[in-house]
Amino acid sequence: MHRRIFGVETEYGLTCASTTGGVPPLEPEEAARILFEPLVKRGRSTNVFLPNGGRLYLDVGAHPEYATAECSDVWDLLAQVRAGSDMLSQMAREADQDLDERGIKGQIHLFANNMDSVGNSFGCHENYLLRRSRDFREMADALISFFVTRQIIAGAGAIVTSDDGEVSYAFSARADQMHDALSGATTRARPIINTRDEPLADSTSYRRLHVIVGDTNVAEPTTALKVASTDLVLHALETGSNFADLVLAEPLEAIRQISLDLTGEAKVALADGRLMTAVEIQREIRTRALASLRGESVSDLYAYLFDLWGRALDAVESRDWAGISTEIDYAIKMNLVHSYRERTGATLDDPRVARLLLAYHDITDAGLAPRMEASGAMLRLTSSAQVEQAVEQAPATTRATLRGAAVKAAETHRRDLGVDWVNLRLDGTGMMIALQDPFATEDERVGELISKMARD
Repeated sequence: MHRRIFGVETEYGLTCASTTGGVPPLEPEEAARILFEPLVKRGRSTNVFLPNGGRLYLDVGAHPEYATAECSDVWDLLAQVRAGSDMLSQMAREADQDLDERGIKGQIHLFANNMDSVGNSFGCHENYLLRRSRDFREMADALISFFVTRQIIAGAGAIVTSDDGEVSYAFSARADQMHDALSGATTRARPIINTRDEPLADSTSYRRLHVIVGDTNVAEPTTALKVASTDLVLHALETGSNFADLVLAEPLEAIRQISLDLTGEAKVALADGRLMTAVEIQREIRTRALASLRGESVSDLYAYLFDLWGRALDAVESRDWAGISTEIDYAIKMNLVHSYRERTGATLDDPRVARLLLAYHDITDAGLAPRMEASGAMLRLTSSAQVEQAVEQAPATTRATLRGAAVKAAETHRRDLGVDWVNLRLDGTGMMIALQDPFATEDERVGELISKMARD
């Protein structure tokens, strides 16, 4: 497989809960302002690029968002995702201390999930670099079937309520929020794939696949599988594999039907009139994608993830979740809910169950995930050392290392540096650098920029 660049953008739910019970002492907007106040006080803003190459900002609706740096290795991506959560968790600790000093009896909670208590949806977007070697629309049409069915291997799990009031457990927290298969919009239409041509790189060579449909995952193996399986399917498409016979007739109907079908037996209609289950579609995609490797070896991590892909499909087909019970979010949460209900007699719509699932997604000190990892109930792939490095340093194999070095130098020398995913602009000098090659890790112009910061 050729090297590909990918990244993940995660929006977080935010609330300030009362520490004495009762009504939250702050609205989300005010809590978000306090959370980001340290960044603003340092003369910056609520939208910053970091020395690790990533971006931290406050999105519409008082949602903190962290976008990883460009990664070409899944290990880097996992460390970057976790680094973002760790940074925001530290910001929450500092905000809680601030609240205490102000006499406000509240605690900030940040949730790596996809829905708040009143039904507002927010996302986890994936980005994959594509070379302009074939028709994007043709590729996107082929990918829809993969993304619609991918929830059975990478869904976060959710408790959902139907229009008639029936409460059930589903594979995906995101499936019901999709409004279109392909669209250039992200919020109004909320498509599975965003088709806006914004490569954030040399537009003559690259374009960016912007995926809206994925759940926000907590378990590291699920995040890794979500990205690695997509990477392999893209490789298969780019090397000539054909998935046209697996195109769905009604993708939006299928995504909702599949999410609610934990048996894996529901058949969805294909464009050619055949009926297949999500497991059958995923197995066929996986088989063809693996065949596209043509015997090429893959890393140990990818070998593990491709095996996990198969085991997840086996689990759905057999309805025996034991084989993935510490690796795939929906199975981990299923066990958590089952154990809690057995202990307490709670029903699925019990508010205590809802609070339990919020705790699963809480990235602050109140969250369950670190304790579950420590107990073996959730498998962790990264080490603390990897994540600590990712907080401070950008991935060394993409242009993020250039951006990160420039941002760090600007902080050290107290210079105003305008930054976006492509451009660096040193205020007051007229110096502007466009980093059009996302694979470039060396650039004399960046060295000159850093030297100028140090001199002037």
